[in-house]
Amino acid sequence: MGLMDTVKGWFSKGKDMAGGMADKAGDVAEGAWDKTKDVAGDVADKAGGMADKAGDMAEGAWDKAKDVAGDVKDKFDGDDDAGDAPA
Repeated sequence: MGLMDTVKGWFSKGKDMAGGMADKAGDVAEGAWDKTKDVAGDVADKAGGMADKAGDMAEGAWDKAKDVAGDVKDKFDGDDDAGDAPA
């Protein structure tokens, strides 16, 4: 019976160690998941701010392009505001 008790003891100890390792792995995975969510939230916040800035810049560029196009159209139509009246 000594041999059987020894073998049972090894399996019992191995089972306990495996359970402890599984618990630790679960804790590490949970911590990693929490950190991932935090980082993803930070990235989303920063990206949102950058998207807002890019939108503002694009809107400004569009307004400027419309102004320039209007000036060019006026010059071709003879409506420039340079004070030069057509003779």
